[in-house]
Amino acid sequence: MLFIDCRKMISFYKFFCLFLLILKYHHLCAADPTDGFTPVPLTEDNFVLQKPYNEPLDDRYSYKDGVRSFWIYNHDKPFKADSTTRPRSELRISGHDYSSGIWQFEGYTYVPSGTSGVTIVQIHGAAEGATSLQLRMYDGDIKYYKYNVVATDLYDKWFRVNIIHNVDKGKIIVFIDGVKKFVVKDQGPGDLYFKCGVYAAPENSSNFMESKWKEIKLYKK
Repeated sequence: MLFIDCRKMISFYKFFCLFLLILKYHHLCAADPTDGFTPVPLTEDNFVLQKPYNEPLDDRYSYKDGVRSFWIYNHDKPFKADSTTRPRSELRISGHDYSSGIWQFEGYTYVPSGTSGVTIVQIHGAAEGATSLQLRMYDGDIKYYKYNVVATDLYDKWFRVNIIHNVDKGKIIVFIDGVKKFVVKDQGPGDLYFKCGVYAAPENSSNFMESKWKEIKLYKK
C-alpha cells in the first residue's frame, strides 16, 4: 500500500509556488538594456539610405506601416560606381557626433529563411578597416562577422537587437531579445555610426537577401 505524507506534499507545493513566483519576479525586474540611457531624437532626416547605384530605391527598399524592408541580390552592383564593396540596401543613422560617450542602437528585425551570408546590422568606423562590428546572418544564426556565434535559430521571427558601444572604453555589448549575448572590444576610433539592412558578406551569400526593421531607436548615456 502506498502512503502519502500530506504535510510533505503541501510543503513541496508551497515551495514550488514560491519558486515560480521568484522566477516571475526576476523576469519582471530584470534590467533592460536601455535602463539609464536617454533617447536621442530621430527623424527621417537622420536616416540615410544606400542601395545599388543602378537600381531605383523602390526596387530595393520599402517603408510601410512602420516597417522598413531591405533586399538585394548577390549579383547587384555596389552603392556607387567606383566602389569595390559588396551590394547593399542599408539605412545609416546620421547627424550625431558619435565620437565619445556611450551609445546604443535598438531595433526589431525579421530575417526570412534562406537569407544567408549577409550583415544585418553594423557599427561603421574603426582605426583599421571599415567597421567595428558586423552582425551577420548565416543559416538562421547570428555571428560576429563570420566567427563567434552570438545567437541561434532566428529565421522567420521578429527579434529585438540592442547594441551598446562604450566608445571611451572601446567596448561593445550585444543583446538579443533583452539578453546579453556577446561582448567584444571595438576596433578603435573612426567615423562611427550605426547601420542596418542587408549588406552582402564577402563569401557564401545567398542569391536573395532580405531583412525587415521596425522601431529603430538611438540612445545615449
